[in-house]
Amino acid sequence: ELFRRQIEALAASGSVLTLDEAVARLTTADATDPVSGVVVTFDDGTADFAEVAVPILAEHKVPATLYLATAFVEEQRNFPDDGRPLSWSALADAVSTGWVTVGSHTHTHALLDRAEPTAVDAELDRSIELIGERLGVRAAHFAYPKAVAGSPYADRSVRARFASAALAGGHPNRARADVHRLARTPIQVSDGFRWFERKVAGGMALEEQLRTVLNKRRYRHATA
Repeated sequence: ELFRRQIEALAASGSVLTLDEAVARLTTADATDPVSGVVVTFDDGTADFAEVAVPILAEHKVPATLYLATAFVEEQRNFPDDGRPLSWSALADAVSTGWVTVGSHTHTHALLDRAEPTAVDAELDRSIELIGERLGVRAAHFAYPKAVAGSPYADRSVRARFASAALAGGHPNRARADVHRLARTPIQVSDGFRWFERKVAGGMALEEQLRTVLNKRRYRHATA
């Protein structure tokens, strides 16, 4: 019910853009002009995206991008904390609504700041290949797993394959921003509605700065 209320508020605001629209605005707007709008994104590819989120998005005509970690769907491997993966058929149904686009979140949710160059290319190419084969669409956008920026090699590889890439940030993206380092603000259940409104309005940057510092320590020895 909280998610439904949040999406209803976004729909009523008329501020929601597709990711393609947002990237185009950021790329072409004059640096002195404000760029308004909100993009809705999801990560990973758990089953509740199709079961819960998509019907509400479609009902309120709110577009969204799902950054998909393809290995979990292809192998029907559970995500951490027993998150059930989507099926390809459920995801195809979601895409067919016209309100969902699918981007890459690597193949195995690998952290690209510590992967070898050959592994980086394999992670990106396999995700693109599977999304194309199973859904008949091109993955044009990318999000770094756990919002951890990649190595210089990974950065070049991502730029060569995708129209945009997302990290963390917790602040609005400005005109002429680097669209391969887009800021995103995570929405959590604990935000309720009050903090959701604050985040949509562009606040809470300090929270995200603290989160970024903590994540660097938390994932120091992780690979995915």
